Amino acid sequence: MVDAAPLVVSSYTLGTEVGFVDRVRAAAGAGFDGIGLRAENYRAAGLGDAAMLAVAEQHGVRILEVEYLTGWGTPADRDEAQQEKERTVFHMARAFGVRHLNAGLLEELPLDVMAEAFAALCMRAGPELTVALEFMPYSGVPDLATAWRIVQGVPNGGLIVDNWHWARAGQKPADLDEVPAERIVSVQLCDVRAEPMEPLRAESLGHRLPPGQGFGDTIGLVQALSDHGVTPAVMAVEVISDELVARGVEIAARVTADAAREVLARCGYRGAGFPEADC
Repeated sequence: MVDAAPLVVSSYTLGTEVGFVDRVRAAAGAGFDGIGLRAENYRAAGLGDAAMLAVAEQHGVRILEVEYLTGWGTPADRDEAQQEKERTVFHMARAFGVRHLNAGLLEELPLDVMAEAFAALCMRAGPELTVALEFMPYSGVPDLATAWRIVQGVPNGGLIVDNWHWARAGQKPADLDEVPAERIVSVQLCDVRAEPMEPLRAESLGHRLPPGQGFGDTIGLVQALSDHGVTPAVMAVEVISDELVARGVEIAARVTADAAREVLARCGYRGAGFPEADC
């Protein structure tokens, strides 16, 4: 048995319309260690940084994930709105003591262009922050191998492994062989339907399943990452589900937290509220 990384409920798991205080309260009630915040959640909170930290502390959770850096591939994509969002995410990370930032790139660009742009993004973030790149099968970074080619030459570049993207990209445990374990800084737990939807991105943004309750072999991925020596900064639960959100924030938090703890326990992890392991 090994101690699990902090269990974090990612922003989208609780929906886009949930206020900050309700988000914190639901996460605490479900036993999460922390929450994730997008720049949009942060702006909508209407609270200062100190007040947000105080609310989180009052409920016994931390802000452990900030996102989402997009539109950084070319100067044309980095319009004023994107630049302001980027500055906001950098500020959030420093204000809340988060050391990794989630990033993705939808635009399909030549590999060398993406690598150069990612290096520039990491330079803007500063050496004390790690920019974690997420591969997505419908994006310009469709798989782990492409993500690693972009990240590998950047000292403060890292990787996110999300089980939905892992499954839909057809990744296998052997695909981890070329990636140093320490460069995977965040793992996102969820699961997939039996058959893909069209368009694929629509499934990703509204029809995910709780980890261990679908067809993406979440347990197999978690075990493969453990066997590879990955010790992420967080185990984030990113179950983007319209159905769950419609049932209410408390239910969405509880269902996803319980499912994640079950998966982690079955893979030999332990933590507060975890069931007894059966393997």
